[in-house]
Amino acid sequence: MRKSLDRLYAVAEGLAMAALCLIALLVLAQVLGRVADAVLVLFGRPPYGFLVPSLAEIAGFLLVAASFLALAGSLRGGVQIRVTLAIGMLPRGMRRLAEILVLAIATALSGFFFFYAAKLAADSHRFNELSFGIIAIPLWIPQAAMAAGIGVFTIALIDDLCAAIRGDAPSYAGHEDIAAEEI
Repeated sequence: MRKSLDRLYAVAEGLAMAALCLIALLVLAQVLGRVADAVLVLFGRPPYGFLVPSLAEIAGFLLVAASFLALAGSLRGGVQIRVTLAIGMLPRGMRRLAEILVLAIATALSGFFFFYAAKLAADSHRFNELSFGIIAIPLWIPQAAMAAGIGVFTIALIDDLCAAIRGDAPSYAGHEDIAAEEI
């Protein structure tokens, strides 16, 4: 089970990285196209007019996918911002209870968000909603990526909640000391 969960988190992180790389490649193509046009004009030739249609919209959709797909990995890596000022002053037993309470609330909120994000993607697919850009992109595609990311995040929260209930440290707990040293 542990290997399957770790593989799920790794796949989500890999897809997030792929989305960021795709944004970089699309922007690079657009920039190189403009540079090529400038060189053509410099030599008295007409510009080719290369552009990536709907670049801003596609980059926005990819950024949403990358942001949500990276949530679980950032939680498990201990790099999400956590305010531990109050919880750090609690005795060990009370801190454990506070961690469980916070993880339970976060899991409930994340599950709620996942349910409605998946419902939104399903509705967009059912009604064939399209974006308004030059390239009409079905809206269920970026919405499904968002729902998948929040779904994996919910699973990661459940994973950490179960660990905290068992008395084990949540995945992010080992990284708090490292983060405190960096400040």
